[in-house]
Amino acid sequence: MNKVKYQTLTGMHDVLPDDQLYIKKIDKAVEGVANYYGFSKIETPIVEQAELFSKGVGADTDIIGKEMYTFRTKGADFVCLRPEGTAGIMRSYIEHGMHNLPQPVKLWYLGPFFRYEKPQAGRFRQFHQFGFEALGEKTPSIDCQIIQMSYDVLKELSIKNITIEVNSIGDSECRPYFKKILTGYLRSRKSSLCSDCQRRLKENPLRILDCKEEKCQRVKAGAPQIIDHLCEDCHTHFKQVLEFLDELELPYTLNPYLVRGLDYYTKTVFEIVEQAEDGQSNGSLIGGGRYDNLAKILGGRDTPSCGSAGGIERILSLMKNKEIKTKKSKDEPQIFLAQLGQLAKRKSMKLFEEFRAAKIPMAESFSKDSLKTQLRTADKMGIRWVLIFGQKEALEDFITLRDMDSGVQKEIKLDKVVQEMKTKVKK
Repeated sequence: MNKVKYQTLTGMHDVLPDDQLYIKKIDKAVEGVANYYGFSKIETPIVEQAELFSKGVGADTDIIGKEMYTFRTKGADFVCLRPEGTAGIMRSYIEHGMHNLPQPVKLWYLGPFFRYEKPQAGRFRQFHQFGFEALGEKTPSIDCQIIQMSYDVLKELSIKNITIEVNSIGDSECRPYFKKILTGYLRSRKSSLCSDCQRRLKENPLRILDCKEEKCQRVKAGAPQIIDHLCEDCHTHFKQVLEFLDELELPYTLNPYLVRGLDYYTKTVFEIVEQAEDGQSNGSLIGGGRYDNLAKILGGRDTPSCGSAGGIERILSLMKNKEIKTKKSKDEPQIFLAQLGQLAKRKSMKLFEEFRAAKIPMAESFSKDSLKTQLRTADKMGIRWVLIFGQKEALEDFITLRDMDSGVQKEIKLDKVVQEMKTKVKK
């Protein structure tokens, strides 16, 4: 077989029609949860100033150092394809003076993001995320609302065996002291770290706790825990977060080495993971936390905030592996229009428009002439009601309705068919 001349680039992928059913289900779950909690949708540009992310996310992170798609425009602006959602939303909050609105400003988003990283299962260079962001609120209840909403999305999608890993990474008050202690511990074990983490030791030792390399995991297992070194404010905040989680009866575990991969996080961080049968984590589906300093880093006023983001491809892959069904929505056709002959075909097109005007979804196969082929198509689609419109029907202004379940047929006057089918289809 000859190789296809044009193919998707490494790390890019087509979202084919079969997967669109899963995407639609995920979108619907996210929007339903967002609307219930009073979050409004926002869309930020795919292309932003590169500095927005290097400042906001952190120049020493892998995203900025290795993974960001950057380029110069014709006007010599240094821009990038957005690698994540939060910095762009905070930029929008500042730019549009959203601090003048009642706080917190609750926003949600869904769209494509880009990172130049090594492609692997469930990870692409163009990928899709959804996220919830609550800006302008410092109370622990907002942390818990974001965690609850993230958890609700996965429950809506019938994903089981999920647990929340949670930690506090402190703030500018207590984190510098912890970094000192952690750096001392890691320096004494430098030779046991991977080459990336040996570099991180100098630039940002907290990133080492996020490394997935096995040798670094072994070093991490004996590292000091930030939770033992929180200042009073961070300790109180985290205690209240855990009390809320207990009250909500959400399944969580403390993960004292969870730091997340972005520099803007403060205090609460969390990941929602799916657990395998052996109790091990199958990777993060949704993650997030508090980012109280991001607005100031980007030149805005003090804006304590919290948010989360979920990977759509990873969730979709899990749903397929678990064989989670995508049910037909009420917008999907329950009627199939089959036609035979040129006169019937012409009249069928007009009838099809009448059903569309009545907001009754209908499937058709205008390009096919064989009734047998059209009935087989309806059967494959799982459609019960088939309207058969042949030469005789077209001349005498009636249509034949076949119940595919029982095989029973009846004739209906053409001017009554839309009204009668309204009573047949489920609402």
